[in-house]
Amino acid sequence: MDFGTTKYIIYAELVADGYVEKNDVIGAIFGQTEGLLGGDLDLRDLQKSGRIGRIDVEVVNGEDGKSYAKIVLPSSLDRVETAIIAATLETVDRVGPCSARIEVKEIRDIRAEKRQYIVNRAKELLETLMASMTDIQDIAEEIREYIRTREIVEYGEEKLPAGPNIDNSDSIIVVEGRADVLNLLRCGIKNVIAVGGASIPKTIVELSKKKVTTIFIDGDRGGELILKESLQRCDIDYIARAPKGREVEELSKKEVLKYLRLRVPVEQYLQQMNINLQRDDDNNGTSERDLLTYEVFKNGDQESQLRYIKLSVKEMEGTNKVKLISPDFEKVLSLEELSEDLLSGVSFLISDVPITQRVIDRFFNGINSNLTIIGREIYITKKPSNLKILRYEDVV
Repeated sequence: MDFGTTKYIIYAELVADGYVEKNDVIGAIFGQTEGLLGGDLDLRDLQKSGRIGRIDVEVVNGEDGKSYAKIVLPSSLDRVETAIIAATLETVDRVGPCSARIEVKEIRDIRAEKRQYIVNRAKELLETLMASMTDIQDIAEEIREYIRTREIVEYGEEKLPAGPNIDNSDSIIVVEGRADVLNLLRCGIKNVIAVGGASIPKTIVELSKKKVTTIFIDGDRGGELILKESLQRCDIDYIARAPKGREVEELSKKEVLKYLRLRVPVEQYLQQMNINLQRDDDNNGTSERDLLTYEVFKNGDQESQLRYIKLSVKEMEGTNKVKLISPDFEKVLSLEELSEDLLSGVSFLISDVPITQRVIDRFFNGINSNLTIIGREIYITKKPSNLKILRYEDVV
């Protein structure tokens, strides 16, 4: 039913002692209440004026010879008048030739249901509205992020991600990637530049010779590798590190400033590494951080060299990359970045990528006889006579 402006609904039930139809029930209601309450509450006049709605009757004829009906009467009267109309229905005692009785079961305030619907719907609409609104803090952060992104420049021939103050500052901070640069810009640090890959670019090597250089590395194995190569190729003055297992890009401003304040001079760092090395020699043990510089391998005896190779193998496990080691440098790169030119002067190649016959044929035919390949997995059928090829387990 369309209740329109209805305020209340009267629900009543009728029982007639005989067979009756819908029209009989409606006729009895109008006929037996006519004039009972005067003109103001006459059902016909109230219906004509729209103050009560269409009376709906549903009749069921029972097998016991009686008829049962459900009556629904909408009312837009006030609650007092509605209660009077409801009571009036119960005065009907005949329907057609049959005696009958009507009992009002309920008067429902439909406005309460409408109010509850309004409340529930308003909550839904408010949640939708709040979800679609952008908080002023989010707007401000979005604008700041946009400005920071615009501040990033491409520096040097390698177009490295960097802050705008590289040339104007007498010091630089070297980090791993673009996200690290963004985070330091977020902290107001603009003399920052990223390595942008696994190996140290020439631009950073040259900058480190001219400016006070701090390297700020992640607290993971990748940070260790970048630090190791930077110590070999660059003029590093200070070393700063994120906590173990954390990356520079995820540090808060407070943490960034804290760990930069805790940076240590490179000489102090290397001295500590030498102390660790001596301690491990005394204990016949090893540490992955002992040989962050290449000096032990470069100037050491065969025992120190072997020890270094073992540590390098441990470092490479799980990286899916290759490591080139020569008396003058070491590089960590992907197999796709490898070329014959890079192999010139290399003494050891440690590969966490499977060494296949195709790899051997592509890179190592005719290579110098001083090269030793140490691989996690070796799948070759024809080994060039000028190469030494070992598995991880052969050295560790």
